[in-house]
Amino acid sequence: MKYLFIDSATATLVVAIIIDGEITYLYNQETGKDMSSKIMPVIEEAFQKTNLTPQDIDKIFVANGPGSFTGIRVGLTVAKTMAWSLNIKIIPVSSLEVIASTPNNKNNIALIDARRGYVFAGIYDNNLNVIEEDKHILLDDINAEGTYVSYDDFNGLKPQIDILKVIKKHEHELGENPHSVNPKYLKLTEAEENLNKK
Repeated sequence: MKYLFIDSATATLVVAIIIDGEITYLYNQETGKDMSSKIMPVIEEAFQKTNLTPQDIDKIFVANGPGSFTGIRVGLTVAKTMAWSLNIKIIPVSSLEVIASTPNNKNNIALIDARRGYVFAGIYDNNLNVIEEDKHILLDDINAEGTYVSYDDFNGLKPQIDILKVIKKHEHELGENPHSVNPKYLKLTEAEENLNKK
């Protein structure tokens, strides 16, 4: 089986191609605000370096949030467009679960900075079983045993994500029609919050 994996929910873009349980291409670099201009060239490079075409892909795994509103939309738009045109399924995964795949002998408290003292947080064990569901929460309100894992500076581990662990957990899922896959923002946008204040 041949899979495409996309995670653009944080400032770090991750694109991988997995063939029969092995990663044959991996891009895992911080791109910051260049996400929208970087993602398609990286995906094109992925197919070139693996001698595959998009038509060879059986499923697309995509992180659908939480995280950067723009980053999530970029990755989901690419994944949904490709899946629709190729008539294949999408398997959405939590961006916090991807971060939590970092090897550790304790529970991982995956964090993404949500600003103003808030974070997106999810707690997972070593097998990526959910200990606490993903949520939008004040950092100071987190009261759990485990190790912080984040691309942001929260005095914990920097992510060393294990894409194969994420794939293994989800690969037997049937997947979803591209039109039914939605972002998992977990909070309103600033524009929506400001509108509600009026």
